[in-house]
Amino acid sequence: MNRTGLALGWMMLAASPLAALELSLPAPALLLAERNSTLDRYAAPIGPFADGAVETRDIEGTIRRAAWRLDAEGQTPLEVIAPLRDQLQAADYDIVLDCAAEACGGFDFRFATEVLPAPHMYVNIRAYHVITARRGGNDVVSVMASTSAGVAYVQIIHAASKGTGDTPTKSVTASPTTVTGAPLSSGNMGDTLLARGHLVLDALDFETGAAELGPGPFDTLRRLADFLKSRPDLQVALVGHTDSVGSLDGNISLSRRRAQAVRQHLIEVYGVPAAQMEAEGMGYLAPLASNLDAAGRDANRRVEVVVLRTEE
Repeated sequence: MNRTGLALGWMMLAASPLAALELSLPAPALLLAERNSTLDRYAAPIGPFADGAVETRDIEGTIRRAAWRLDAEGQTPLEVIAPLRDQLQAADYDIVLDCAAEACGGFDFRFATEVLPAPHMYVNIRAYHVITARRGGNDVVSVMASTSAGVAYVQIIHAASKGTGDTPTKSVTASPTTVTGAPLSSGNMGDTLLARGHLVLDALDFETGAAELGPGPFDTLRRLADFLKSRPDLQVALVGHTDSVGSLDGNISLSRRRAQAVRQHLIEVYGVPAAQMEAEGMGYLAPLASNLDAAGRDANRRVEVVVLRTEE
């Protein structure tokens, strides 16, 4: 694979006392999202999911986040990420975390780790690889690569502080995971949603291949609407998911239509402002259960609500 095509100039931290970092991705690579902060905090994963948590290291300072899509026909996530790992090591970074999907912790690791929202970054729970590299105590780079159907998504987060000492290590608890995906009806909905960052909207039944939402009533949507109207500053994404029946492109389209149906219901029936909600689709890339049996496929046909940000 040709690795000379794309230099990631956004990774250069000119305002930092650290040496500039510049990585290269294969060409062509399509930049899907970029978010830069001059003062922010990033909890970099430095260990796999274990005992209900992911071990992290906090970096406070300049944080740069970006995601790309690139062709990866026949490649594994490791094949995609290995050249970036080599470049980090050549730039005097030490690799402190290097794990694949199951070894990282699968679903639990993915949802306890910062990931740019869909459609900018897709994570196939069964096929992803994560590397965190560290140079000194105040310069950390985390790379995540995921592949599906000949396409790869790569996310890179570079965090650098101006301090010289180590930052404290803490643990971040992941969302409890069950076949129903921690439904919204359990506990205090608003507090749970804010704490976890995402929840499954339970009791929304979708048949295989169908996107229509019935007339209801849907208690989950009513309570979500009440919460969103009480927090007009909060921006969320409604993210549709499917079982594995059919093609990836078809399922992404179907899952997006499911999310759009839920969004439209919240607007028309409960009066939630349209500008407060986005609707996206992940297809079958983030299953909650096995698609090898009917119960698992039923659990995977769902819509989740994902907290994005607050608006000032």
